[in-house]
Amino acid sequence: MVNSDSDHSLRKSEHLNINLNHNVQSREITTGFENYYFIHQALPELDAYLIDLSTKLFNKRLKVPVIISAMTGGTAEAQRINENLARAAQAVGVGMGVGSQRAALDDPQLVQSYQVRHMAPDILLFANLGAVQLNYGYGTEHCRRAVEMIEADALVLHLNPLQEALQPGGNTDFSGLLSKIERVCGELNVPVLIKEVGWGISESVARQLARAGVAGIEVAGAGGTVWSEVERLRVGNKVSQNLTDAFASWGIPTAESIKMVRRGAPGLPLIASGGIRHGLDIAKAIALGADAVGLAAPLLKVANLSSGAVIEALEELAEGLRLAMFCSGAPDVNVLKCSPYLRVRER
Repeated sequence: MVNSDSDHSLRKSEHLNINLNHNVQSREITTGFENYYFIHQALPELDAYLIDLSTKLFNKRLKVPVIISAMTGGTAEAQRINENLARAAQAVGVGMGVGSQRAALDDPQLVQSYQVRHMAPDILLFANLGAVQLNYGYGTEHCRRAVEMIEADALVLHLNPLQEALQPGGNTDFSGLLSKIERVCGELNVPVLIKEVGWGISESVARQLARAGVAGIEVAGAGGTVWSEVERLRVGNKVSQNLTDAFASWGIPTAESIKMVRRGAPGLPLIASGGIRHGLDIAKAIALGADAVGLAAPLLKVANLSSGAVIEALEELAEGLRLAMFCSGAPDVNVLKCSPYLRVRER
């Protein structure tokens, strides 16, 4: 059974409140970044404050290689949070994605909660829909409407099979989805990216997606927010508890997923997300093969406070990245991508 529009809006509100008020971060699996380190360069031959953190992604210049990953929309509280995130993204020069726009496609009264372009005219902005909706009546026209709704530069189709399977009445028919993704990629006039929501993307899936014509991949690996835990707290029954406990360690650690996707889709832009928490994580992700990184959870709680709090958090991330680049001898992001100084820790 497919959820009704009202059920969908309620679920979005519950998701937001759970993420704000409960610890739903991974406790049984890590990102894998702790397994890597940079060889310290005591003589970097650089001026730290001349290091260039900028990069270009989908024809937009990012002052820092960071995307505020898709989080929310569809409620008044979500609108306030999206506006704070957008103001900060514009001020710092990073990209941003909005939460799934399905609610607004089904109910036009919710559209405003996603619309942030007037506050952030220059940012790289991603529209967002669940890929599985292509098996539940959605098509290229719905994707086009999502993009036009927020004047987005690109569309993200997210993959979340485990989350859907844990939701009562979730959309679990993922059969034949690749060909529908391929059709949207061919028919939409903006880039189409695929992202997971916290369990990672494998090498074989990355290869399939590249062949289907996707313009980029966001790995969203394991080690950050655990959406199965979010669903357990939302539903709260014994069966859900048992299933969530069984799958607490499920997923591809983010560091491993970056390497897998880079092997499977070597030519595609790659956004690394899933448990990235500071500038050193960003540096490691880029040195492992990412073009930029995405963060959600660390920015959600500060976005609930103010745009200034988000700006402060983003600037701290940028400063941490600058420090990692300085002490590993990387004057810009392109050099960091090819760093010879990233090593696996010996155990």
